[in-house]
Parts: sequence; structure tokens; C-alpha cells
Amino acid sequence: MNLIKLLSLIVLLMGCTANTGTPDSRQQQDLSPYFKDTVGCFVLYDLKRDEYTRYNETRCRERFNPKSTFKIPNSLIGLETGVISDADFVIAWDKQKYHPDGWDTEPFIHWKQDHTLRTAFQNSVVWYYRELALRVGAERMKKYVTAFSYGDQNISGRVDDFWLNNTLKISANQQIEFLKKFYSYKLPVSKRSVDIVKEIMVREQTPLYTLRGKTGGGALESGKYIGWFVGYVETGGNAYFFATNMEGPTYISIRDKRIELTKQILSDLNVLPKQ
Repeated sequence: MNLIKLLSLIVLLMGCTANTGTPDSRQQQDLSPYFKDTVGCFVLYDLKRDEYTRYNETRCRERFNPKSTFKIPNSLIGLETGVISDADFVIAWDKQKYHPDGWDTEPFIHWKQDHTLRTAFQNSVVWYYRELALRVGAERMKKYVTAFSYGDQNISGRVDDFWLNNTLKISANQQIEFLKKFYSYKLPVSKRSVDIVKEIMVREQTPLYTLRGKTGGGALESGKYIGWFVGYVETGGNAYFFATNMEGPTYISIRDKRIELTKQILSDLNVLPKQ
């Protein structure tokens, strides 16, 4: 074999190797049918294979307000600072401070009572987390948001609503990176704090899998509404991290769809059992 043929063979083999799932490989998955009537994106990270699957890569890099998905880091910060002691820590509802205007539909109907960290997370109780943030204070909040490398780390303005008022912004890709560090105990917080938050994040648990996650939703500066669903699935000795966001004309238009669409994709990608 002459030198030119040998070099050609080496180049060919290197090209084949580069496309067989090397670490940090990124695949553009054709998931467009799921998003046929809405603008959105999806990221999946397979921990064992160290592989990403993405739909709409440009939007996966675009930052948006995290809305209530920030309850994951907010819970960690509350626990780590000692503002709350555990998942059963009660904050009493101050109906004068947090008046129940428009709280007559899901999930708001559950807000009109005292809550623990666990019930506040599961019912996405905004007033509980606003009160938690006020008790943490801007200085400590900034310290942890920066230490977490969470999104653009911008918490300027009011400390009790920067994750809701389009100040703080994070991309779907960054949501995945945060969740990976959270899962692997690589955030600068105690194992105890992480374990408490992992416990309250459980949405579904069966002999086959455990799904942990958090939704988020609300108005964008454009006037449209964003819906988030982020989390991870543990199954078959592996962990799969996901982040979905989508836009709609109203909150109702994306409230249930963000969850249903994500679970359908996870099912079709064989992360969850077939629906």
C-alpha cells in the first residue's frame, strides 16, 4: 500500500470514529412533528453515553426567564442558608401581603393556605418562594446564583421576583448543565440539601423509572407565554436529563402541553415506557 492510500485510509477511519458517539457529541434529532403547531425546543442528555439529542439547536442556546423552574435552585439556596430547615418547613400564608387575586384556577387554588417546602414545590406556590427569597436576601442569593453558574446570573431588581419578571435568563442547554451538576453533587452545597430537593422533585415513581422535574411558565417581554419542563429520568441504571420550552399565545395553551409533549418524546426515545 503506497503512502497516499495509507493516509487516505487513516483519514477515512478517523472520520468514521468521529461520528460514533464520542463524548459531547450533539445530534440534531428530527422532532419537528411534536412542535408542528408551536415554537419550542428540546434537549436530552444521556449520562451513560455522554450524548446530547436536540431539537431546534438555535433556540436551545437562547436564554429565557426560568419562571418556576428556578424553584430548584431557590430550594437549595433556602436550605443551604438555613432560611428553611427541611422539606417540612412551614411558611404561613400572609393573605394581606400575598393577596389571592386570580387564584381561582389550577394550580393557584392550592396557594391559599400555609405551605411546607414540599407542598410549595409540588404546587408551584409563588408566594412561598418569594418569601423565601426575601429571607435569603439579595447578597446571599447573588452569591449562590453565581456559584451555580445559573444562566446569565442576573438577579438585579427585586430579589423576590427576578426569576419571574424576565430579569434572570437561562437557555435549555444551561438548564441541562445545571441539572447535571445538581444530580452529581457538584454544586457548592451540602449533599443533604441536594437530597432534600431530589426528594421533593419526584413526579412519578414506578419499579421501572423515577421522573423528577419542575415546570415553569409565564409571560415573556414579547407578550407571548413560555412553558418550561425540566428534570431527569432515572431508569435502567442510567440518568437522562431533559429540558423543554415552548411558546404560546396564553398560559393555558402551553400549561399541559409542555408536560405531555415532553413525556411523549421521552417515550418515543425509549427513555420512558411507551404510552
